[in-house]
Amino acid sequence: MIRLSQADIEAELQKLPGWSVVNEKLHKEFEFESFNQAFGFMTRSAMEIEKMNHHPEWFNVYNRIIIDLTTHDAGGITKNDVNLARILNSLA
Repeated sequence: MIRLSQADIEAELQKLPGWSVVNEKLHKEFEFESFNQAFGFMTRSAMEIEKMNHHPEWFNVYNRIIIDLTTHDAGGITKNDVNLARILNSLA
């Protein structure tokens, strides 16, 4: 997997509502109405994440989930991260 250029990342961000780059990772904070809804999102996401074999850094407290995406092997953001961000948006 090849790391995306800054220009490519900026172009992709235009198509990823709510996502930004923080500490050289794609970053988004999701907020749900309850813990149950947040956990359901994580469960649905886990199935897609496993299919991709591309695992995010995520943190959950009650109804909030903070997600950071990067491809460690490529040393930055790749198309896999962008694709996973799209999937996560569709599941939220």
